[in-house]
Amino acid sequence: MEMLREFKEFVTKGNIVDLAVAVIIGGAFGKIVTALTDSIIMPLVAMILGKGGMSELSFMVGNTVFPVGVFIQAIIDFILIAFVLFLIIKAVNSAKKKEVATPAAIAEDITLLREIRDALKK
Repeated sequence: MEMLREFKEFVTKGNIVDLAVAVIIGGAFGKIVTALTDSIIMPLVAMILGKGGMSELSFMVGNTVFPVGVFIQAIIDFILIAFVLFLIIKAVNSAKKKEVATPAAIAEDITLLREIRDALKK
């Protein structure tokens, strides 16, 4: 019973819900990046290479075909996702720095009371 209670506390914490939302949004974002590479970037690369598509890029060793185009496309997907996440994190960090406001000026009466307190401590 104790284990069930601990599990319930773990699941109901905000962090696990935030993590689940992040995984779902990350999956959707991955699909967007894959669509971008499939429909825009890879056709441009194929046009430059003069092939029908990146997936057709392959080489043979003996009777074995190595479709390196699929691997290269996965690498490009990863680089795009990592770059966009870097930009997002950089924007969030700069927004956090701007949120940290300079401390408000201390009122004159508070300053005077602090001086009196410090003088009484001596």
